[in-house]
Amino acid sequence: MLLKAKLAAGFLLLALSISASAQPDPSTGAKRTLIKAGHVLDVKTGKLSDAQIIIVVGDTIQSIAAGTSAAAQPGDTVIDLSGKTVLPGLIDVHTHLTMNTDFDPYHELTTTNAKEAINGVVNARTTLMAGFTSVRNVGASGYVDINLRDAINSGQIPGPHMQVSGPALGITGGHCDDNLLPVEYHQVGEGVADGIAAVQQKVRQNIKYGADLIKVCATGGVLSKGDDPQAAQYTLEEMKAIVADAHRLGRRVAAHAHGAQGILWASEAGVDSIEHGSYINDEDIAEMKKDGTYLVPTLYLEDWQLEKGSLPPFYHQKMVDVIGVAKNNIKRAMQAGVKIALGTDAAVYPHGLNAHELDVYVNQLGMAPLAALQSATINAADLMGWSAKTGTLEPGKWADIIAVDKNPLDDVRVLEDVKFVMKGGVIYKGEGRQP
Repeated sequence: MLLKAKLAAGFLLLALSISASAQPDPSTGAKRTLIKAGHVLDVKTGKLSDAQIIIVVGDTIQSIAAGTSAAAQPGDTVIDLSGKTVLPGLIDVHTHLTMNTDFDPYHELTTTNAKEAINGVVNARTTLMAGFTSVRNVGASGYVDINLRDAINSGQIPGPHMQVSGPALGITGGHCDDNLLPVEYHQVGEGVADGIAAVQQKVRQNIKYGADLIKVCATGGVLSKGDDPQAAQYTLEEMKAIVADAHRLGRRVAAHAHGAQGILWASEAGVDSIEHGSYINDEDIAEMKKDGTYLVPTLYLEDWQLEKGSLPPFYHQKMVDVIGVAKNNIKRAMQAGVKIALGTDAAVYPHGLNAHELDVYVNQLGMAPLAALQSATINAADLMGWSAKTGTLEPGKWADIIAVDKNPLDDVRVLEDVKFVMKGGVIYKGEGRQP
């Protein structure tokens, strides 16, 4: 597996060197950018402030103040967004940038780490252009997401700020194992580990190779063969061992969990977020509220799969079963006050459509528009441990700024058509973008 990862890294760097020459240089030095914003939305309060000047120095917001003009200095870049509503870049805490919507078994079996690296180059840019300036990537083969994160951070390719997990931990024969080949191939998923000692070793290995967080499969899943989304996979004791090692070593834990028992055990074990939560029940809700565990629904993918998906039969029936219950269960969790952070499972639907998740929260589940927007900004930043860096427009935070045609609190669907994207002080879309 180590050789496989090295080969993937080599292919990734080749792809990056080809891509980088066509991309803006993200190094802004100490130059200033003045953004003339028609309206600035405070995602904490929902207040809309008119005629604001945002001054960006390097990759950071220096100040935000009322005014229709600002004293430009020699060398300043002035961006006119006077007809737009400006807000912080959005955050998606459940993506798979190295994967695409190709779930035919033959395609899955012929996918290599090198192919996933190339996917990542393309999908990272697409996600950024959609206005998502930060993401968590929760599961990737060969540590390719770690190479992708590092390439973005070094300026070789455009993409969002990333926290990455590397291979997800799972049990033998479970959702995160490789179950499409017969026994004579002896194929085992990279993250498979059974028993306390083995899961501890796997957590430490992922951290060794650069993981920012740990992803664990606490229940079966939908897009996997031979497992049940409602069945708990790891025992409570194994989950506690995973969380204890991860937290001691400064990493948070995201738990893929559809079934009620797995949700309960994962929250009791101390994970930081439950991903999906399709069969969440009242006992789970109470435990998650007690523990302060975030729920990361991934619901737009259900609409997309119903309309455009084409899954193999052994995936399709599980998808239909989950779709039949997930929205009602998650609506109940939202109404009960479980903390929500926006996640989409991008790759189960096409990358770049991430903001459609907000439309589901508001127009199907009845969430208030401001609460929905907070799930993709303040809450998501909190879950990532990045509240001091992003999630709001404030001096001292990253200059992660987007603009849309009108106030998204009036129509959240406007976020599906972002007109301007700045990440870390660099303009990637809209006025001021370098060719």
